Amino acid sequence: MSDYNFDLLSKEMEKTLPAKRYNHTLGVAYTSASLAMRYGEDINKALVAGILHDCAKNMKDKDLCDFAKKNKLDISQVEKKNPSLLHGKVGSFIAEAKYKIDDEAILDAIRFHTTGRPGMSLLEKIVFIADYIEPGRTRQPNLAECRALAFENIDRCVAKICIDTLEYLQSSNDSDLIDPMTLATSNYYNKLITEENK
Repeated sequence: MSDYNFDLLSKEMEKTLPAKRYNHTLGVAYTSASLAMRYGEDINKALVAGILHDCAKNMKDKDLCDFAKKNKLDISQVEKKNPSLLHGKVGSFIAEAKYKIDDEAILDAIRFHTTGRPGMSLLEKIVFIADYIEPGRTRQPNLAECRALAFENIDRCVAKICIDTLEYLQSSNDSDLIDPMTLATSNYYNKLITEENK
């Protein structure tokens, strides 16, 4: 059981983030905790990863790029075009440096909560899903289906979210903003589901 102080971190995020973003963050934290209960993950880790997942979200695009360069974080071509995608990487760095999170599972859950990655840990999948389905979300495609699936089969839920996200980006002419990691994640989990169905 991890012993990070969720209440203290929550207060820090309330001071740092705009009210709407903070409410989303709380939603992700508590949804992560619910999924952790369902799948047997450490609840405190899920709360902490959830409450810190967007700790860099309020940074401006230029600041995200400058921060990433200064701290020698990799910046992909897609991230150069759409610097807001850097908030996971930058957030993970800030969580470790500023909020003293030294648990790699939590840091990875923050780092990959937007794009996912092939072979995610249980905690990474939980935060990735919670960010999509938390109660304040209303615009994500197939929300009701994803919310049900999240508590039935976590890998199928990851696969569904990836498909829906990619379809949305492609249909809105934002295909040049698709992160290759999201594509890799989608391919990995859809292949996993196909293998399961054989």
